[in-house]
Order: sequence, then C-alpha cells, then structure tokens
Amino acid sequence: MEAKSEIFHFAKPHAPAIITGDDPLLNTLPGKLPFSFVRVGSGEGLDYQAMDLESDGKSRITCKVKTPHGTYPVEIPALGDHMIYPTLMAAAVGDYFGLSREQIAQGILHFAPTKMRMNILTRGEGITILNDTYNANPQSMRAAVQVLSNASGDYKIAVLGDMFELGPLAPALHAGIGEYLGKAGIHCLVAVGELAQHIYTAAQAAGVPLCLHCKTKEEAKPVLDEVVRPNSTILVKASRGMALEELVEHLLTITKEA
Repeated sequence: MEAKSEIFHFAKPHAPAIITGDDPLLNTLPGKLPFSFVRVGSGEGLDYQAMDLESDGKSRITCKVKTPHGTYPVEIPALGDHMIYPTLMAAAVGDYFGLSREQIAQGILHFAPTKMRMNILTRGEGITILNDTYNANPQSMRAAVQVLSNASGDYKIAVLGDMFELGPLAPALHAGIGEYLGKAGIHCLVAVGELAQHIYTAAQAAGVPLCLHCKTKEEAKPVLDEVVRPNSTILVKASRGMALEELVEHLLTITKEA
C-alpha cells in the first residue's frame, strides 16, 4: 500500500487519480488526498464497472463496461478476471482524453501482454501453456491459479515455484497457495524450490490428486515429461529469481507445434 501510494508524491494537486475501487485499502484515499479520484472495479456504485464477464477459456474474455456516459461491450484478448482493472482504467483514461467508446474498445482489443506475463502458448494435442514466469506474489499467484482453473482443457497442471521477499510470513503464504489449488480443482501440482515445499504440503492436504515436489528446475524436467498429457493446460509461475521460463522452454521441446 505504501509503495503504491508513492506515485501521489509526484502528481499535481486536483489531478485525476484512477484507483481500484474493489481494494479496501485504496478506497481509504479519497478525501485524504487532494486529487479527483475515479474508482473502477466490479463493485456496485463505482465510477467504472465491469459487468457480465465471460471467458472462452482459451484466449479472451468479454464484458460490459459501465461508465458515467453509458455502457458498452468490450473484448479483452487475455485471460483472468483481474484483467477488468487495466481495462476499466484504460476506459477511464480514454474518456478523460475524449476518445469515443469505439476507439476505446478497439484499443483494448489490441492489448498485448508483456513477455512472460500470462503469455498463452498453444501447442498440439490440445495442450496450452500459460507462461506467467515474469514474477509472483501471493495475490498474483492466486489470480493465475484462477485463470488455470477456468481455462479449457481436461487436465490442469500448476508448475509453481518460490515467491521471494515475503519475510517471516513466507511459509504461511506459500501454504495458502497450496490450499487454494485444492479449492480451484487443479489436478496436478509440480512445486519447484525450497519455499514451494509449503505449497506442496498444503496442496496434498487440500486434496490435489497428484502433488510432486522438486528442489530444482533440473529435477522438474523429467517430472514434466511424465505428467504432461494431451488436452492439458499448464500454468508456470514463480518469482523472477526462479527463472522458471527455463521450464517453459522445456515444455515447448516435449510438446508438438499446433
């Protein structure tokens, strides 16, 4: 929260500030700072609201954007309910600069994710790889697992590594991800790294059918050879220091081109 608020030190007074209205901490800022706040999210009463969210489970989601000036449909070429936030912020910025709703919708349609941020790699035999290896924290890890849970594919595999810089809460926060895997209906966990041991233990207790723990990426490669099957969707995610994109490259070598 403190880091997110640093941007206000460099903003001009009374400038528009677009914040996530679904975040209870950020919602405490209006009235305390000299800015014109615009709140976006899925909750009622927000300035910009996403409604009727639907996903094809493969590569895109659709929703209706409710604004102070009306409601219109948009198509987002990405997966995950969390994508409504940058979409709504883009809509608010577009309105501020006088763009039409058609221009805003077209801009959103041409969104392209940053490298290794939920890149969708379609392979042969119905296999999809979700490369989200750029970084990870507990919030983004849960969001990525939700994307995996909602994705198409008969078999859901989560390849999850350590999340760094969490201090003394690290074991409990990793365990929380393991518990969430069980609730999300994930079929297989391949946990990679020292801290990921806590994901593995909690996932076992949460009823994930197949749980495997590997201390290193090299140990994980032959494990992936065994667990990947046709019609699988595979999420790969960890903190930047784990460099799990190496496992994405391995997955590309053991699967066929689409």
